[in-house]
Amino acid sequence: MEDFYPIVGMAVFFGVFAYIVKIVSDNRIRRRLIESGQIDEKIKYLYFQQPKPFSDPFNSVRWGLVLIALGLAVIIGQQFPVGEKEQMTLSAMFLLAGLAFLIYYFLAKREIGRKSSSESM
Repeated sequence: MEDFYPIVGMAVFFGVFAYIVKIVSDNRIRRRLIESGQIDEKIKYLYFQQPKPFSDPFNSVRWGLVLIALGLAVIIGQQFPVGEKEQMTLSAMFLLAGLAFLIYYFLAKREIGRKSSSESM
């Protein structure tokens, strides 16, 4: 079985490499078609739209809360005896991640309420 791991690793490496080459070549073809004028204006808008780096600041808050909760779950799980560590760590991870998502939900709901009330004035 140990002889199988390098083969799988190489297959995955070359598969990922081939996928990246495909994406780059498809992107070049699309850009050339757009630049040559063979594509509609609507398609140009889709490919040349600049990404907004911080379009949703609450996205960072959500994942920050979840990662803090998971870190706390690992710390809490390590406090239990050896036979129960894995089960308690896993259950604490699910419970605290769910709690983090609930906290995020209420924070986002409150922020949306603030925005809608300030826009109506």
